[in-house]
Amino acid sequence: MTAQAIFGSVAILGGVGLTFGTLIALANRKLRVWEDPRIDSVTDILPGANCGACGYAGCRAFAEAAVDGTVAPAGCTVMGEGELEDVAAMLGVDAGEAIKRVARLLCAGGSQVAPSKAIYDGLESCAAAVAVSGGGKACPWGCVGLSDCAVSCDFDAIRMNEFDLPEVDIDLCTACGDCVDACPLDLFVLMPLDHQLIVQCKNLLEGEAATDLCAVACNACGRCAVDEPGVVSMQSGLAVVDYEAIDRATPAATARCPTGAIRWVEGAQELRLEPETAGSLM
Repeated sequence: MTAQAIFGSVAILGGVGLTFGTLIALANRKLRVWEDPRIDSVTDILPGANCGACGYAGCRAFAEAAVDGTVAPAGCTVMGEGELEDVAAMLGVDAGEAIKRVARLLCAGGSQVAPSKAIYDGLESCAAAVAVSGGGKACPWGCVGLSDCAVSCDFDAIRMNEFDLPEVDIDLCTACGDCVDACPLDLFVLMPLDHQLIVQCKNLLEGEAATDLCAVACNACGRCAVDEPGVVSMQSGLAVVDYEAIDRATPAATARCPTGAIRWVEGAQELRLEPETAGSLM
């Protein structure tokens, strides 16, 4: 190939590259969507947990919503107070208020009050145990205690106590929902921290049939529903709290519960039956 042919080929390729480069540059200028630079700044301040507790698909999505005013900075309940103030100052808005949500366990039946019906010897997994033997616990609605929830929690907010029952550290909990997905018996729910009246039982039996399986089971006596009408009702033999009416709830609903299945939670108090209380019920 002669030098002239080589130079001609280079010129053609160069021309084609220049043409396409120009077209791409023009298209980029014409089609480029402007993005507020504050989005990156807010994203950098956010914790980066991408936990979804705010209701958005990750921290950047929350930052976009905060910048356009769709959500107040306080919508991120994982941020510390200092970071919250920084975001509010950057956006020139009030930080707002948000009620922290946490994971709550709807079972108080640890090994000290809820006996087993069989010994499970297999994969250390609640899901596996439930699939094979129903979990091995006498109460088929009760926590299996093999820590799928704790393993699934990326924030180390759940630990198993001495009674094989998970306890949630509300300071570390981000309400990401991983424990909700991990529990094969649907015993975890995400709940606002100010929802203080909670039924820690899903047993659908009544009377001694329920308490024979677990000393802290709801026995369907109905006293809580009588003491707190309009807030607590009995459904299929189980006390159920109407959280639409939770602002009218008081500790009175728990006063006459013979087993402790319905609890009133103050602040950061753990949802668990204390050992000395459990002993008096067995």
